[in-house]
Amino acid sequence: MHTPIHLPLRTALRFLGVIAPLTLLCALPMHAQQPSPASAEAPGVAPAAEQIPLKNDRLFFVLADYTFVEKQDNFAPLSAKTKFLLSAKTMSDPVTISFIGAIALAGQARDSDPTYGQGLQGYAKRYATFYADTGIGTLMTTSVFPALLHQDPRYFQLGTGSARRRIIYSVSRIFVTRADRGAAQFNYSEIVGNAVAAGISNTYHPESQRTLGHTVSIWGTDTMLNAACNVAKEFWPDIRRKIHKHEHPN
Repeated sequence: MHTPIHLPLRTALRFLGVIAPLTLLCALPMHAQQPSPASAEAPGVAPAAEQIPLKNDRLFFVLADYTFVEKQDNFAPLSAKTKFLLSAKTMSDPVTISFIGAIALAGQARDSDPTYGQGLQGYAKRYATFYADTGIGTLMTTSVFPALLHQDPRYFQLGTGSARRRIIYSVSRIFVTRADRGAAQFNYSEIVGNAVAAGISNTYHPESQRTLGHTVSIWGTDTMLNAACNVAKEFWPDIRRKIHKHEHPN
């Protein structure tokens, strides 16, 4: 899932750092692309006419992730309809709904913005705001701009090389994406999509948050969180294989 929840960056990254190991122990659910299917590092490409069902490779066994292509997976270009389906499936996933509910509850406990108030009404406002932030960000970066610009919103795993090289690659996918036809392009869907989502949020956020500085902060936080998610996606198959090997040593 694209995870553009508008929290202070330090709090969001701290939360991400805590939730991942905890969810792994419980045996634990925004975007960028491989330059070209002809590349030696690119995953196998299925014929365009072949219908490949969307794969929900749950990150840390829980978080919905329909936008990940593992190195050995076959894939075909996505239609505009499928790109919108990615957002719909992500935002209707029970774990996504519950996760946002937990974030809203944490905001309620901290009284993150007193203008929301407390009680059921305050929680409802926080939940609606967080859900709208996440949903609009996901829609813009996964569906609207990829459909308009003919870009692929999925993250294509590199899967080989040193850890440093793979980290650089995964972070760079924020700026480099794969077009539907396979060519490498600047990732307008991610950069512009997050900026548009941050601007739209000014229409329903409290008036005290409708400033240029706050909007830029939201855009930067969303982009950096998506970069962190790319890193998690890049190494998740390695972690998953190690867990399965430990569970089934024979």
